[in-house]
Amino acid sequence: MNAFVDSEARAVTGVELQNSSLAGASITVRDLARGFGGKPVLRGLGLHVPAGQFLAVVGRSGCGKSTLLRLLAGLDRPDHGSIFFDNRSGENPKHIARVMYQEPRLLPWATVLANVEVGLGPNRDIAGGRDRAFEALSAVGLADRADEWPAVLSGGQKQRVALARALVSQPRFLAFDEPLGALDALTRIEMQQLLESVWLRDGFTAVLVTHDVVEALTLADRVVLLRDGAIAGDFFVDLPRPRRRGNSELARLEGQILDQLLSS
Repeated sequence: MNAFVDSEARAVTGVELQNSSLAGASITVRDLARGFGGKPVLRGLGLHVPAGQFLAVVGRSGCGKSTLLRLLAGLDRPDHGSIFFDNRSGENPKHIARVMYQEPRLLPWATVLANVEVGLGPNRDIAGGRDRAFEALSAVGLADRADEWPAVLSGGQKQRVALARALVSQPRFLAFDEPLGALDALTRIEMQQLLESVWLRDGFTAVLVTHDVVEALTLADRVVLLRDGAIAGDFFVDLPRPRRRGNSELARLEGQILDQLLSS
């Protein structure tokens, strides 16, 4: 399957129905290659992510998932190939993108609200900046913890602060690098619900790297499977939200993706 052609030809599953106006940026990747120490990691990868789509990327360790995410977010440069945002070349993704990592990376000497303000970057001191930070904190359910220190928060609460910090600049593209991997099962489910709700509200384009196939199917409109630095599978998740665990169609898709993962 040619993932680039196929994804352009198909509609953005579910997004048009749930986001009245798409704030997200479209992403087009052509012939992307990246290697380290003479070893290729991505090999001529092609991909199109329509504006506002929630894409999940799965695959075995070392297949190139995090490398792809770093390239999309502008944290690394490809050896070959091009990345276009809204069909424009030369766009600096750092102006429109934010990244949420597995570790919350909060500043221990700053209050919760001040940590969110960090996400405003050079606009931190503009009029209304503090109000925007407080609104982002409210959106993740932590307005009452604004003046506390990160050390007193639970792991899930710290990730909520990290999410608020990513959201406060109103990014058009949010890259998630296994942000829920270190959380306990119940907190992870709660955070999945939160990620889905803010994505539906704001309409940004989301790319999630995860090892958890169920998580990918719960959150994403579409799941791509990487193998040896190329796309080996492209699955559209045409199911209503919120998605219930145990749904027979989700189980079928999970089995299909796992079969391909385990056969690699």
